[in-house]
Amino acid sequence: MTRPRVAIVGGGLSGLAAALGCADRGAAVTLIESRRWLGGAAYSRFVDGAWIDNGQHVFLRCCTAFRGFIDRIGSTDQAHLQNRLSIPLVSPGGTRAELGRDDLPPPLHLARGLFALPGFTLRQRLQVVGAVQALGRLELGDRSNDDRSLGEWLAGRGCAFESTARFWELLVRPTLNVDPRQASLAMVAKVFQTGLLESRDGADLGWGRGPLQTLIGEPALRALDAAGAIVRVGEQVEALRRGAGGVEVRCRGEWQQYAAAVVAAPPAVAEKLLPPEAGIDRRGLRNLASDPIVNLHVFYDRRVMDEAFVATIDSPLQWVFDRSAHAPGFDGQYLAISLSAADAFCGMDQRQLRELAEREIPRVFARARGATMTRFLATFEKNATFSQRPGTGRLRCGGDVGVAPIFVAGVWTDTGWPATMEGAVRSGNEAARRALGWLRATEPMGASSAPAQLDRGMAAMSGMEME
Repeated sequence: MTRPRVAIVGGGLSGLAAALGCADRGAAVTLIESRRWLGGAAYSRFVDGAWIDNGQHVFLRCCTAFRGFIDRIGSTDQAHLQNRLSIPLVSPGGTRAELGRDDLPPPLHLARGLFALPGFTLRQRLQVVGAVQALGRLELGDRSNDDRSLGEWLAGRGCAFESTARFWELLVRPTLNVDPRQASLAMVAKVFQTGLLESRDGADLGWGRGPLQTLIGEPALRALDAAGAIVRVGEQVEALRRGAGGVEVRCRGEWQQYAAAVVAAPPAVAEKLLPPEAGIDRRGLRNLASDPIVNLHVFYDRRVMDEAFVATIDSPLQWVFDRSAHAPGFDGQYLAISLSAADAFCGMDQRQLRELAEREIPRVFARARGATMTRFLATFEKNATFSQRPGTGRLRCGGDVGVAPIFVAGVWTDTGWPATMEGAVRSGNEAARRALGWLRATEPMGASSAPAQLDRGMAAMSGMEME
């Protein structure tokens, strides 16, 4: 029997999820990616003896779609997931603490950790606890919350942002990649409700044991190959259009026919490729701004940090990860420092950022004062995430965007999640579900182009966890 051909435009997480979702359920998938690697914004490069990730990507236990994805591609053993949330906190001068959880029911499971935060008065701690509880009561589907910032909302509660800034900087800046004062209240509520308040273990942290290529890119390629998919990297989709037989996709000047297509590309590419009848808000996409992340890759001749990672307080270093395993044969320590909402750092050059690291790391880690920095590299992702500020929600395309048989996926679509790996995978899963549903509905039952495998696949898709 002939399987329906489906084109996936884009090899990031949303495209990979859509491709596997379609291939696993009977479609003949061709994935086309303009870069020469898979993984989109989650990739690694081998530079002078070390694997350099483009950024430090983490996930939470509540990220069920992403965890299901790495299980599907066979890389769960390449990820570490905490048994219990534990965030070591370090500040200049050596003050140390821990933000963790207990086995009490939410929100009491966070009480001990919140009251252990350094540098807070009792009144400030109670303000934080009250604000977290209030975030848990907000209606996630209320669009008016997307029109307000966290700073504005806190002020309305009589809680000045400045007095509790350490807490919001610790959790909001890295999760939403935005200055907490300017963060969309709706997105902050999503982070706290799903990650911290719905279950006591939802915020347990996970990260790759090795470079991102061993967690995502390479295993995804193997899984697609095993599923019979065709993967074409380093190839640009120039145009696509609806045709009498489905979708026509043009690459290298040639048009190829498919039964359906999923456009899993960044907003600017999607706007260019989607036909006018797709119903996409092109002005909204143009207004969907982005925010940067800067990563500092610092190599020392000896160990200066014992923990797998730490979050810093009262330091521009934000979050620091030990990535020494990424540098085979290196005898010292390789630290990756993730600077979120990094507008202030994007205008700095390599020398200036190295001077920042040389000045700040010894302030936080005493052992660095006698160590030698043997190598330094700063990497820039100027469009790391879409901007998660007030008003962004209405600019994100809904799940029904596109016009059959052309469907849309991407972390920037309205998944209900922030710009995370979880949101990307969920969007790909949903696009695959819609594409397969359309194929099943339009192909006559029993015809050679509608295999029974596809019908079984639709039943399987109905059991997938989606938001």
